[in-house]
Amino acid sequence: MTGGGQEVEVKLAVASAAAACRMLQDAGYRIRRHRVFERNDLYDTPDLRLRNARELIRLRSAGGENLLTYKGPPLDGRHKTRPEVEVAVSDAPAMELILGKLGLALVFRYEKYRTEYEKTGEPGHVTVDETPIGDFLELEGPADWIDRTAAALGFAETQYITASYGALYREHCSRTGETVSNMVF
Repeated sequence: MTGGGQEVEVKLAVASAAAACRMLQDAGYRIRRHRVFERNDLYDTPDLRLRNARELIRLRSAGGENLLTYKGPPLDGRHKTRPEVEVAVSDAPAMELILGKLGLALVFRYEKYRTEYEKTGEPGHVTVDETPIGDFLELEGPADWIDRTAAALGFAETQYITASYGALYREHCSRTGETVSNMVF
């Protein structure tokens, strides 16, 4: 989403990105944006004020494009619903300097490969995210569309994941005994 609005999404764990891509193609989805590497840098104050308030500032670099995103606190519910404002940034290093001058520092980096899918006439889209901790589908769009799409793809509401990649990474490190740092390849 660019500009201001509300993000509504869920993640779904999948066995593999290849299987997820086949499933989406079999269901009539077509690639909207081919597989691209993403670097996502989260910025916060030294006392983690944003994280503690369940907000974030993210600078994403993917396929030669950069986006600065603010996400507000999520609302309670079975979908991850939160305010979101995004703006394209032409110069990521300059944006990093600006964030630093505002007192924000890089606190977490996560990487993934993302392929975006869409189906003609549908109000949402699906991404296949390949991460260092596993592969996921992400369904983003109106809540009723998410529910219909997840069910049509064979997923139950009990499989919805509303946690962020940062939270999933911390859970993964806790489970595996790894030291928490950055979620990178």
